Amino acid sequence: MTDQKSPEELKTIKIPDILPILPLFNGLIFPRMMLPIEIAGEQSIKLVDEAMAKDRFIGLVMTKKNNQPDDKYDAEDFYHIGTSVVIMKMAKTVENKAQLLLQGINRFRIVEFLEGKPYYQARVETLVDQEKKDIETEALMANLTSLFDRIVKLTPFLPQELGMMAKSITEPGTLADMVASIINSPMEEKQKILEILDIKGRLREVTKLVNHQVEILELGNKIQSQVKTDMDKAQRDYILRQQLKAIQEELGETEGSPVEVDEYRAKIEKKNLPPEAKKEAERELERLARMHPSSAEYTVASSYLDWILALPWYESTEDNLDIKKARKVLDEDHYGLDKPKKRIIEYLSVRKLKPDTKGPILCFAGPPGTGKTSLGHSIARALGRKFIRISLGGVHDEAEIRGHRRTYIGALPGSIIQGIRRAESNNPVFMLDEIDKLGSDFRGDPSSALLEVLDPAQNFSFMDHYLDLPFDLSHVMFITTANILETIPPALRDRLEVIELLGYTLDEKIKIAQRYLIPRQISENGLKAEQLTFTQQAISQIISGFTREAGVRNLEREIATICRGVASQVAEGAIQSTSIKVKDICRYLGPVKVSPDVTARTAKPGVVMGLAWTPAGGDILFIEATAMKGKKGLTLTGQLGDVMKESAAAALSFIRSNAVKLGIAENFFEDTDIHIHIPAGAIQKDGPSAGVTILTALTSLLTNKTVKPNLAMTGEITLRGVVLPVGGIKEKVLAAHRVGVKTIILPKWNQKDLIDIPQKVQKEIQFHFVDDMMDVLKIALNKS
Repeated sequence: MTDQKSPEELKTIKIPDILPILPLFNGLIFPRMMLPIEIAGEQSIKLVDEAMAKDRFIGLVMTKKNNQPDDKYDAEDFYHIGTSVVIMKMAKTVENKAQLLLQGINRFRIVEFLEGKPYYQARVETLVDQEKKDIETEALMANLTSLFDRIVKLTPFLPQELGMMAKSITEPGTLADMVASIINSPMEEKQKILEILDIKGRLREVTKLVNHQVEILELGNKIQSQVKTDMDKAQRDYILRQQLKAIQEELGETEGSPVEVDEYRAKIEKKNLPPEAKKEAERELERLARMHPSSAEYTVASSYLDWILALPWYESTEDNLDIKKARKVLDEDHYGLDKPKKRIIEYLSVRKLKPDTKGPILCFAGPPGTGKTSLGHSIARALGRKFIRISLGGVHDEAEIRGHRRTYIGALPGSIIQGIRRAESNNPVFMLDEIDKLGSDFRGDPSSALLEVLDPAQNFSFMDHYLDLPFDLSHVMFITTANILETIPPALRDRLEVIELLGYTLDEKIKIAQRYLIPRQISENGLKAEQLTFTQQAISQIISGFTREAGVRNLEREIATICRGVASQVAEGAIQSTSIKVKDICRYLGPVKVSPDVTARTAKPGVVMGLAWTPAGGDILFIEATAMKGKKGLTLTGQLGDVMKESAAAALSFIRSNAVKLGIAENFFEDTDIHIHIPAGAIQKDGPSAGVTILTALTSLLTNKTVKPNLAMTGEITLRGVVLPVGGIKEKVLAAHRVGVKTIILPKWNQKDLIDIPQKVQKEIQFHFVDDMMDVLKIALNKS
């Protein structure tokens, strides 16, 4: 045993150049500090025994990894800076274990490890602090002393004398080492302090650690005070409730278990709930039993239990698997629509062969009025299922889909769970109408919430925020509707099986009017079938003269107008019954709204009929060109977009570069201004598909040749005159057929798109497929 050395004595001690090295994981000692440790292992005991027999000096070095006693360390496993220490006391406890009391002397750097001993030894270089005492050093010491004093006051288990001790230390290096050894910081941070020889740098780093420690302690004290306040309030509330209970007992106003609790318990036992839902319901019921019926929480808990018990967890309707009957129902409700009908029959067939198959996620896409929503009703009737519809148009809040959490006042489940509850079965036909009109803002993105709902791989455990329980939606048949697919986010669109509903032909509209629209409007307007009839010519005139649409919504509106007119005459006693002929239509609907001016408008050079795609279906587009004296001017009007303007510039460049071939003077543009106009100027127009139409209109103008009657075209062009494919062919062809077009010029690559066009339309229209503009001009222009 030896006495503790004073700082002055430690400065004069001569440390040997070769020291036995004691590895220590997650522990170190600073110079002039005391450290009790316990060592184990034959190597460590041997090292201490030999040191005690000599000068008691050893080197203490922290290791980067933790090994078992007597395990081998590599040189890179040691930190390169350690502390030379003197063994103050040593006491062996059991075999190969000993307790040591060490006092640090100086820092040293390991120069090299030496062999020859059963323990580690190394040649070391003693390090000296780079001390320069000035005003900045004194300021750093004063600041560190003040911060350390706050740590001592905030830490109950630290002796208060440590603060006074720190103030009495005059050496800055010793002060930094003492504070670093006491504060609660990671050993890696303390090792960094040990390796800093510059006194000012060491003081700054220790100050950073102390500042961090002060913040932690102050925050901990704040939390402790807050928790204590909350506990005192809870204890006070408990005591008051007990006193209230005692007062009620004295007054004889005590109530037994509320009747509602017993009713809920009976419903839970009777209801066939999934294990997780039953466990949550019972837990909520226990909470409810402890509440007073007049408390707000009682209402929240009882509403939650009502929702759990009202949901059809296992209740489902039985599917109608009679394929012939289902086909008959679909045909009764809708004319045409072969694609969606075929898909439903396929689903029923698979369901019949494999009962556990999951419902498809269908998306009916098409113009307004084509029967998307009503087809959902028909599918539900054919399957024998309940039908639920929600409109997603304008929905911005994710909670509309997933529900609100119960922490909010007035919280409710989302529209999906509400729809399931209304259906009272877990396998309804669920229509999500207008999915292309979803919005998103700061309240969330509803389309992202729908990703889980519309994914068969995930919706078997749909989590509504209000219920906070998994609900199986895999038996639900989801049907979505959209007018345009481009606005649907790609991730959501990827989950949908898109079935496009094209517009109807004239013949199909006549059949739909005769079978569905006229009987429905006669009934809704209080008439009888024998009181009002329509001739086929009259229906055709209403379609062509008063509507221009892909669907039949406006057609039904016009038929309703006629029915109301007839109903007023019948009610007045003016007539008993009538048959609507072509000559009678204007009396009820007024003058013709859609003028059949297709042939007349293209009878002059420079006017060509093009085909356009719109969200409401296809449409025809007239492109007019005229020339006047000027200086190489090109004017474009009709609210044209950038792409359409570029198509016009490309068409003019093609004509100028091929003027000789086209029979046009090469210098025609020198003293000429050209004006291209597309009527319906209030409507924004854009897209590349008008390229061939613009070029044909310019060529017709400059060659003074008219375009053949009842001819329309569409396609994109290049500067070389190549005709490129475009989209929306089905809608464009049907629009052309509606206005009586007999010849259509299409890009050669679009020939494959005719497969979905009705055979009757294909027979009544002559198609020309081209890949070069010269071929377009040969077909389109008259000889003279």
